[in-house]
Amino acid sequence: MQNSEIELKCPLADPESLQKQLPALGFHLVTPSTFERNTLYDTPNRDLRSKRQILRLRQYGDLCTVTHKRLPDEHDSADTRYKIRIETETVVEDRKALEEIFHQLGYDPAFIYEKHRTEWAQSLPDGGTAHLVIDETPIGTYAELEGPTDWIDRTMTAIHIDPATTLTDSYGALFLNWKQRTGSPAENLTFAEITPTPVNLA
Repeated sequence: MQNSEIELKCPLADPESLQKQLPALGFHLVTPSTFERNTLYDTPNRDLRSKRQILRLRQYGDLCTVTHKRLPDEHDSADTRYKIRIETETVVEDRKALEEIFHQLGYDPAFIYEKHRTEWAQSLPDGGTAHLVIDETPIGTYAELEGPTDWIDRTMTAIHIDPATTLTDSYGALFLNWKQRTGSPAENLTFAEITPTPVNLA
C-alpha cells in the first residue's frame, strides 16, 4: 500500500499527563506501549541515504512490516513545516527470507533504532483516521502526530504543544545530533547501547 505520510514530532517531558487528556479529545487507544525494533537497510556506499530514501524492516510486537520511503515528487514546493514522505508498506510473513533477499541485492543493515510505542487514533470527518503515537526512545520520549496538516495544527493546540518545539527530523537524525552533543560511541539507537535519558526541552 502506498500513501503520503505527513507528520510532526515533538519532545515530551510528561507523556503520562498527555495520555490522560487524549480520551476526552476523541482519541482511542489502538496499542498500549509495545517494543519496536527498526532496521534500516542500505548498500555499503549508502546509496539510499544519498537519495534521501529509506528501506526499513520494523518488528512491532508480533507484526513485521517492510517500508520504503521517499520524498514526494514536488518536494521543493512542499510545506517544510511538516515531514512529508511517500510511503509504500506491506506486512511481512517471513522476515528471514526477506533479509536474505535484501542481502542478495546488496542491502544490509545500516542502522537500528528501538523504542516503546503507544498508539492512539482519532476518527476524521471524512472517514479517515489520524494518529498520535508516543515513542519512548533511549534518548528521550517524543509524540508523533500523523494526519492532515490542519488536523496536526488543531491537535497541537488542543494538547498545548508549542509549535516552536516541533521537529521534522527522523530518529536517525535525532540520534546523530544527540551523538554530537554527548560524544557517545553508540552506533545504533538501541537500549543495549544507550542508557535512556529524558528529553531536554531547554
